[in-house]
Amino acid sequence: MPRYATAVISAALLGAFSVGCANLPAYNPPGNLTFAEQNWTDAQRRWFYHASQGTRLLPLSWFLALEQPELSLTGAPRFSAPDYLARFGFLPDPPSAANPHGLPVGFAPDDRFPDEDGKPETIVGLTCAACHTGQIERGGRAIRIDGGPAMTDTGAFQRQLGVALLLTQQSEPRFGRFAPAVLGAEDTPAARERLRARLDRIVAAGRDELGMARQGRLYPVAEGFGRLDALGRGGNFVFGTVLNDRRNFAVADAPVSFPALWDAPWFDWVQYNGAIRQPMGRNVAEAMGVRAGTKLSGPPEQLYRSTVRIETIHEMERLLAGPVPRAGLRPPPWPEELLGPIDRTAAARGAVLYRELCAGCHEGRWATVAGGPGELERQELRLNMIPLERIGTDPNAAMNFVRRRAYLDSSSRTPVSAAEGLQRVTTEVIRTWYEQNSVPADQRREMDGYRANEWRSPAAYRARPLDGLWATAPYLHNGSVPTLYQMLIPPEQRDVAFYVGSRQFNPRDVGFETGPFEGGFRFDTTISGNSNRGHAFRDGPRGNGTIGPALTEAQRRDLVEFLKTL
Repeated sequence: MPRYATAVISAALLGAFSVGCANLPAYNPPGNLTFAEQNWTDAQRRWFYHASQGTRLLPLSWFLALEQPELSLTGAPRFSAPDYLARFGFLPDPPSAANPHGLPVGFAPDDRFPDEDGKPETIVGLTCAACHTGQIERGGRAIRIDGGPAMTDTGAFQRQLGVALLLTQQSEPRFGRFAPAVLGAEDTPAARERLRARLDRIVAAGRDELGMARQGRLYPVAEGFGRLDALGRGGNFVFGTVLNDRRNFAVADAPVSFPALWDAPWFDWVQYNGAIRQPMGRNVAEAMGVRAGTKLSGPPEQLYRSTVRIETIHEMERLLAGPVPRAGLRPPPWPEELLGPIDRTAAARGAVLYRELCAGCHEGRWATVAGGPGELERQELRLNMIPLERIGTDPNAAMNFVRRRAYLDSSSRTPVSAAEGLQRVTTEVIRTWYEQNSVPADQRREMDGYRANEWRSPAAYRARPLDGLWATAPYLHNGSVPTLYQMLIPPEQRDVAFYVGSRQFNPRDVGFETGPFEGGFRFDTTISGNSNRGHAFRDGPRGNGTIGPALTEAQRRDLVEFLKTL
């Protein structure tokens, strides 16, 4: 594996350099935690929580040694303390064979990295579970939703991690505590100087990246809990930071909610805008966007080498999918013991409304796809793509990708579309790994999900199946509608502003509690990228955001009750 510049790890500093303690929610652990029945064993769950996909945050020894960004003469508590990370929404996970350091869900140590001198070094990074593991709480009890949207604030986490690094660099007493914790038995004056020099380089690289973001006003929309502009930020990292081409930075003002993962391996196209066809291409792009190191310039023999753990993300995809539909991770059933019983009479009436109003878009169509020579047929769920002018929801996420262009070479004067650029890069990263590891052609096809690595950029959003919908609040692609009930009222009656970050659940309206609380994120739907319009039930002609007739209060309640059963 080639060596990578410290600028890759410096991403932790993006958004930092404004020293001070963040206003974070208090962490109140539930008294009782259970797991939804979703067809996973405990061993499978624990592996998914902590298997590395090759992303890089910091050296593990640094992460465990850093102090929280509090001004303290005698030493602040460790940044990695589970109750502190829980304030960013990361779910605590006890020590185990899969998690010897007791890191939260979604943190994955990886010992297959070289340091700057080529010596092995364990790095900690984020994995899929950090953004795709949900939890619902009520009355001091909680239920874990594997593959559900997380309530993490990765932006606040990165900012405070950057502040912690900055304080360590600037404070001699703090560095004096940090160095022996990192170096251990190798704590010598010379080793401390090398450690300080490395910290200085990382801080400097972080300043540069932050300066670019501020100069270009790249991230004008605060994301908060449970959201990220994944395509926008990932594109800036791959096209701008890794390629080191300032022409490739673009404004990312379209945060989207973390989507649920069940069913997704069987979709024909994934992402909210249906941009990606192949599971491997999708997952490689995600790992690159979350800061896996990738060589996109330099000597030809090093091009497209990457830290992405392709074998691991393939196993993750197999675990989620199962051998046939519904044999992998399943949507969670409504937990009546925690959230109360379903009104079956009302649900029966709601089923009629669902078939009339929802099924035509959201059920999609299962198709049998013929395999190549010697391959079996496979199933594929073909989702409906709904044009923006029909659905009427915030267009930024789709249109930013439609409009984005990137230069793939510093000398190029002709940009390509973001879809074409990411298709080229991910295809070469995957091909390079296959060749490095002598993967035979038939195994490559299987790891690719028997699909070509195709990308596109439609001005539309997908309509995914509604199974497990109750566990995926807030709603719409950008999380701008707090409850399932509010999805069924006219948009002008929906909450203009509400708070996110709480896991306390409202079973009547189906969503999280939205009142103000200390450390909560105020979601303002009047901001471009945050619009809660569209997907409206109102009388009048269809289109331009109207998808069905106005509903009575009784019909709304019946439909909500039925959707709990899916």
